Amino acid sequence: MARRIETVSELSSLVGKDLGTSGWYDITQHRVDLFADATEDHQWIHVDPRRAETESPFGGPIAHGYLTLSLLSTMSLQVLTVERMSMGVNYGLNKVRFPAPVPVGSRVRLAASVVTVEEFDGGAQIVLAATVECDQTQKPVCVAEPVYRYYH
Repeated sequence: MARRIETVSELSSLVGKDLGTSGWYDITQHRVDLFADATEDHQWIHVDPRRAETESPFGGPIAHGYLTLSLLSTMSLQVLTVERMSMGVNYGLNKVRFPAPVPVGSRVRLAASVVTVEEFDGGAQIVLAATVECDQTQKPVCVAEPVYRYYH
């Protein structure tokens, strides 16, 4: 369940706070194939399950790291909602790493907390500590600091 705040001005009250976790997202071969088509990244470790099972060190196909990263936007909406704002935008990333692969057939979810909030003319910018967990791995599959801007 998302942490809900009423206004952009209230974001500063969340610094250092845990936002909880998103729901789980299925990483299916179909999702991986669609991402490969959208990005034109058809590396066999992602889109050729038979070859990946026999030749890959991962034992099967894995999701693209950037597919996992791209899910941050939707997963972030599940952990933080600002009710009264004109818009929110992805502003970028401070850092990102992919410590473990995401096997096709697994599920991922976001655990997040607020690192910083800075006000600017017209709104506020937040930085999250984002960790994407996978139900089939011990290590996180993505650790990032996404930056979002919310406008009054």
